[in-house]
Amino acid sequence: MKYRQFGQLDWKVSVLGFGAMRLPVIGGDTSKIDEPESIKMIRYAIDHGVNYVDTAYPYHRGQSELLVGKALKDGYREKVRLATKMPSWLIEKTEDFDQYLDEQLAKLDTTHIDYYLLHGLNKGRWPTLKELGVFEWAEKVKKEGKIRHLGFSFHDEYSLFEQILEDSEHFDFCQIQLNYMDTEYQAGMKGLKLAASKGLAVVVMEPIKGGKLAVTPPEAVQAVWAKSENPRKPAEWALQWVWNLPEVSVVLSGMSEMYHVEENVEYACRSGPGTLKEYELALYDEAVEAYNNLGFIGCTACMYCMPCPEGLEIPAILGLYNEYYMKGRPSDFKERYWEEITPTTHASNCVSCAECVEKCPQNLPIPKFMSETIRMFPKPD
Repeated sequence: MKYRQFGQLDWKVSVLGFGAMRLPVIGGDTSKIDEPESIKMIRYAIDHGVNYVDTAYPYHRGQSELLVGKALKDGYREKVRLATKMPSWLIEKTEDFDQYLDEQLAKLDTTHIDYYLLHGLNKGRWPTLKELGVFEWAEKVKKEGKIRHLGFSFHDEYSLFEQILEDSEHFDFCQIQLNYMDTEYQAGMKGLKLAASKGLAVVVMEPIKGGKLAVTPPEAVQAVWAKSENPRKPAEWALQWVWNLPEVSVVLSGMSEMYHVEENVEYACRSGPGTLKEYELALYDEAVEAYNNLGFIGCTACMYCMPCPEGLEIPAILGLYNEYYMKGRPSDFKERYWEEITPTTHASNCVSCAECVEKCPQNLPIPKFMSETIRMFPKPD
């Protein structure tokens, strides 16, 4: 395993972090985590050098923190630094800070959180947290030993990221979305460099864009990667791009199968800033152009939009929408679509309430995509 300095803190983090948002589940129910397999995966990662484990209050509909707490028993808690996130959208009064932190400590079965993040900061949540005195509260719980370091995860425009970093003296680290498809999205590359220049450790989420960059790519993209003298699987192309950036401290991967863990550990061991050759960096530009020409949608299947009040399976619908375009609009795809999406969960049930848009970290125009899906895949006669 390779390690990097965690910002200005006196600690080195494994370049690969375990993100507990996409653990294996039973029967397709994200709240029913396959505990034995998930614990096995997390402990395998730790046994192979991973020392950063990340979870959050809403992951797996509230079950992820409980699972992580179980996985870190038997001496594993002492081998890692643990990160979890305050449910910022649920904070309405000052007392809520303590209420949710204490609940999280209990679920994780730990005395302290090493890295506590203000989750998903955006223009709506950030002013509220400041007005409620989040920094004063953070200093209090640090003195009480409940958290060690304060950070934030970010989902909004770059201009807000700059505003938040005006208070950078209160933060030791931040978490941003970054992959070779999203260099100018939200905080983006500019945000990475700004945060690093202020001494913050930078944790990268969605390096594989919710798995979208790990699946077998369209022929046009495969042709791009085939030009390389160094063959790599799609997931490694995505991860190595992020690890090639010296400002990045740790890259989170939401792994859902054991082979994901095994392969990512292997990829991490051959990573490093400047590892990619100049001609390989040029290939990423070609791949991005190829994907964009095919109509790539930025859904990462994070599940924040669920449950839909009308019963739509939004991530599944968007995933099939993406696949339809990625595969060149195959004529037999309509049949495949209706095998996986039932009439009660189909896009035709969308009433454009936009509740999903408010929850989506990517700010995707989901009702628009639902309308397009109705046109592409009308109900069968």
